[in-house]
Amino acid sequence: MTDAVLLLAHGTPDAVEEIPEYLMRVTRGRPLPQEAVEEVKHRFAAIGGSPLTPLTLEQGRLLGEELRVPVYVGMRNWKPYIADVVAKMRSDGVTRAVVICLAPQNSRTSVGLYRKAVFDAAGDALELRFVEHWAEHPELIAGFAERLRSMRDAFSQEVGAAVPVLFTAHSVPVRTVQALRAADLSAQESAGGVANAVDPGADTPDPYADQARLTATLVAERVGLGPGEWWFAFQSQGMSGGPWLGPTVEDTLAELRGKGVTNLVIQPIGFLCDHVEILYDVDVGFRDFAQRLGITVRRPRSLNESRHLTLALADLARRGLA
Repeated sequence: MTDAVLLLAHGTPDAVEEIPEYLMRVTRGRPLPQEAVEEVKHRFAAIGGSPLTPLTLEQGRLLGEELRVPVYVGMRNWKPYIADVVAKMRSDGVTRAVVICLAPQNSRTSVGLYRKAVFDAAGDALELRFVEHWAEHPELIAGFAERLRSMRDAFSQEVGAAVPVLFTAHSVPVRTVQALRAADLSAQESAGGVANAVDPGADTPDPYADQARLTATLVAERVGLGPGEWWFAFQSQGMSGGPWLGPTVEDTLAELRGKGVTNLVIQPIGFLCDHVEILYDVDVGFRDFAQRLGITVRRPRSLNESRHLTLALADLARRGLA
C-alpha cells in the first residue's frame, strides 16, 4: 500500500484573461452580470495576479519534507484540477491518501464541495481519509497568534496604546448554512446540487459560522486579548443575490469608529495564504474604507510558509494514516 497526502484548495487563474472561464467554474455554469466579472478582473489586476497557486504548492512541498511521503495539491476551480491530480496519484501507485482542505472551518459551500469532487474522482480506486475540519488545531492557532502578536505589539508600541483586533472569515450565502430538510436533500441530489457533497447529518445547521468564531476566539485567547479588545466579522460577501452571513467588515468598521477606535488590526483567520480576498479585499478595500472613517488599519502576515501550519498539516496527515 502506497500512502500519500492530498491538499485541496480553491484555485485561481494564472492571467486576467482567464477570469471569465474561472468564474463559470466557481458558479458551476451560472453566468454572472458583466459588471461583476469586470470587478473581479479589476481586483485581480490591481494586485498583479493571485499568488494562491504557487503558495499552495510551496505549502505542499514543505509538508512533503516534513512527512517524507508524497504530497499532492489539487484545485477545485482551476489547474491543477482535483480530478487530474487524483488520476496522477493513481498512475503513481497511490492506494491510500489523507485528504486535507486548506480551509480549516467546515462548510457545505467549501469543504462539502471539495469532498464531492475528490470522492467522485477517486471512485473505488483509492482509500481516502477525509479531514472534515481543523478549526481548533493547536498549531493552526499558534501560527495565527504568532503572526498577530509580533505585528500588533509593534503597532501598539508605535501608537502608544493597545491596538484592538478584528478577526475575519469569508462569508457564505445564508441559505447554504441553514439546515436542509430531507426532502431538500433528495431534490438537490437529483439536480446534481450541493447536497451531493454533504454527509448524512446535513439536516442540521452548517457548522461554518461557529467554527470560524471558534478559531478567532482561540487566537484571541492565545494572544491575551480580553473583552472589548477584539471583534469578529465576515468579509468578501459575494455578488449573487440573497443575504450573506454578517456582520460585514464595513458595518463593523463603522460601529468601531463610533466607539472611538482609530487604530485597528484586521486578521483573516479563514485563509491560509495570500490571494485576492486578502491582498485586495483587506489590503486595499478595507484599508481605504477604514481610512475614510478615520481608522488606520494594518494586517499581520498570512500564514503562507508558516512552520506552525506545516506542523498542523503534518499532524492531521499522520493521524489520518495511522
